[in-house]
Amino acid sequence: MATGNINVSVENIFPLIKKFLYSDHEIFLRELISNATDATLKLKHLTAIGEAGGVEYGNPRIEVKIDKENKTLHVIDQGVGMTKEEVEKYINEVAFSGAEEFLEKYKDSAKDSGIIGHFGLGFYSAFMVANKVEILTKSYKDEPAAHWVCEGTTEFTLEDADKKEHGTEIILHINEDDKEFLEEARIRELLTKYNKFMPIPIKFGTREETLPLPEDAPEDAKPETKTVDDIINNPNPAWTKQPNELEDKDYKEFYRELYPMQFEEPLFHIHLNVDYPFNLTGILYFPKLTGNMEIQRDKIQLYQNQVFVTDNVEGIVPEFLTMLRGVIDSPDIPLNVSRSYLQADSNVKKIASYISRKVADKLKSLFNNNREDFEKKWNDIKIVIEYGMLSEDKFFEKAQKFALYPTVDNKYLTYEELEEKIKDNQTDKDGNMVILYASNQDAQHSYIEAAKAKGYEVLLLDSPIVPHLLQKLESEKEKISFVRVDADNVDNLIKKDEEKISKLSDEEKEKLKTDFESVVPKEKYTVQLEAMDSDAAPLIITQPEFMRRMKEMQQTGGGGMFGMGNMPEMYNLVVNTNHPLISDILNTKTAKKQERLIKQSLDLARLSQNLLKGEELTAFIKRSFDMVK
Repeated sequence: MATGNINVSVENIFPLIKKFLYSDHEIFLRELISNATDATLKLKHLTAIGEAGGVEYGNPRIEVKIDKENKTLHVIDQGVGMTKEEVEKYINEVAFSGAEEFLEKYKDSAKDSGIIGHFGLGFYSAFMVANKVEILTKSYKDEPAAHWVCEGTTEFTLEDADKKEHGTEIILHINEDDKEFLEEARIRELLTKYNKFMPIPIKFGTREETLPLPEDAPEDAKPETKTVDDIINNPNPAWTKQPNELEDKDYKEFYRELYPMQFEEPLFHIHLNVDYPFNLTGILYFPKLTGNMEIQRDKIQLYQNQVFVTDNVEGIVPEFLTMLRGVIDSPDIPLNVSRSYLQADSNVKKIASYISRKVADKLKSLFNNNREDFEKKWNDIKIVIEYGMLSEDKFFEKAQKFALYPTVDNKYLTYEELEEKIKDNQTDKDGNMVILYASNQDAQHSYIEAAKAKGYEVLLLDSPIVPHLLQKLESEKEKISFVRVDADNVDNLIKKDEEKISKLSDEEKEKLKTDFESVVPKEKYTVQLEAMDSDAAPLIITQPEFMRRMKEMQQTGGGGMFGMGNMPEMYNLVVNTNHPLISDILNTKTAKKQERLIKQSLDLARLSQNLLKGEELTAFIKRSFDMVK
């Protein structure tokens, strides 16, 4: 029996491992199964190139077992195993990665072997939950098996063992404080979380399988059951296959496998598959999205050679695509020792750019191939596309071919189509094309109808980032502006050369403005007199486009220019000097009646804008009943 000291440069390596190496103790199981997978895939590669000394690969599996009585957890593989010398080299010299050396030795033939490991410290994560760890291993080479034991110090024992079959068994003697890892439900949870798609079958216990009844079985026959190994993973998930091997139903089945509690089907998928200048595979799904962007995030799962790493893909996937779902798998994404956080790397930027381009190409293809279907899905995908246009210039350019601008009449136009449709009628006297839009078709109905009566096209733009996107569009396009239909009276939305003449004299207008200002709250409304058509509304409440947009931008995390986001709500009260009611108010003999008419007219205008609430609404209703008595 050999004894010795583990070759480490820091005496207290084990306390460091237990406390700081990994942010979460549960990672130990992922690391041990990753090592077992590496060992198995190494054997697969060696047998494939004829260097396994006659050993057959067969149908290996990894087994995880719990022994509650002895308080041990076992991870068993049928891989290459190790000789005593290799145990000395790979286990006792902390941070020497066997997988890394193997890849270097066989770098040409092992390029696609799927070997995971990059860090020799992975095995030592076992000491976060175990006070004693044993390795029972036999190499595929014709050499004696080895038994290594360490109790969480720098001392170990290493001796021959009588193991007959090649492979390795790791035995963890679980700490008293970590007994949760002796519970079947907890281990199954971890295996499902981290190892659900490992490339080697993983056995965890057994299950009962019902056998089908023979065709000639009597009606009262009961089906028999048999005990079978419980394989908890899918070694060949959809993203590891070529797109031409899969049909639409395969993608939908895989989506349900990823998200068993998600009952809605995805709208469409994007299969990622590239091996140069980096290696990346995956499948992204567009789900139906709500207007709340934050709720949607962290649904994409990141894997490294089929080992789950994290569902926080910020930095790898462009931010606007983090609302999608699916899987990304790449051995070229650099991770720290815990495989939890990204480090700065040029490959990551290339990957993000590739994914953005791939998504844009897919969207363009869907639009070109079936525009009608694309239009039907627009409201479910627009938040992603609009966010991408806002945040990435390259995506903005590509999106010009498929981004849609819906109208209040349920027509869907590209920007080029919109420009062609409105440029003649909606260009103002200074040569600027004015694009009218509504954000709420019901609340702004009267303004929409007034604009449509002029022959204007009105868009319906109602996603939460619209104010930001409009700023972007106005800065990128020449001589255009977006104006919400309730930003001014319809004649002022698109200013032409013609000017309406007021029926009132200057003296009458001055008196009228004084009468209104004596009743209307000055802190909230600015009274403006405008000559409009006599059949237009007598009073219109508007909010200046610039101020309203700044406030909306701040509410969605990016406005507040010049402090406007914090200013109280201010409105313009536009008085139509050509309306008969306004003439009646002006000519009313008694101040009390005039005041009541002004209040009633103001409240009607406020009601049309959903600005009348609470005590003021109650007073309006009472006054209305009094007036119709």
